[in-house]
Amino acid sequence: MERLLLALIIGALAVAVAALIQRRRPDAPTGGSGHVPMQVDRRDFARPDAPFALLVFTSATCASCAGVWKQASALAGDRLSVQQIEVAAHLDLHERYRIDAVPVTVLADANGVVRRWFLGPTARGEIADAIDPLVTAS
Repeated sequence: MERLLLALIIGALAVAVAALIQRRRPDAPTGGSGHVPMQVDRRDFARPDAPFALLVFTSATCASCAGVWKQASALAGDRLSVQQIEVAAHLDLHERYRIDAVPVTVLADANGVVRRWFLGPTARGEIADAIDPLVTAS
């Protein structure tokens, strides 16, 4: 009888310890929400006087960011300012615009209204195809 009682006590203690360990374990990390700003202050970025700004929010540790930046940087011109906003160099802008996933690419007009946006990697030519009608028509 003593052995049975001892076994029950040890079992209850094991269950209690397991419950405590499970409870103390941090929650699994969740992915970012992928927030995309719909308005930006053009004065926060290079060439605020250009009719359009293509802003590419990136991270040095993001594998797909390099490809998006390569596409975007090739589009720079008189009417289109193109800027990379890398998180380590511009943490303040990532926080201000609540960028929680990269790459995020936005095309903002002269008033800072986001006219086109891309979340994540893009296919070759996708950015140019989407923004060209806007940039050349204005």
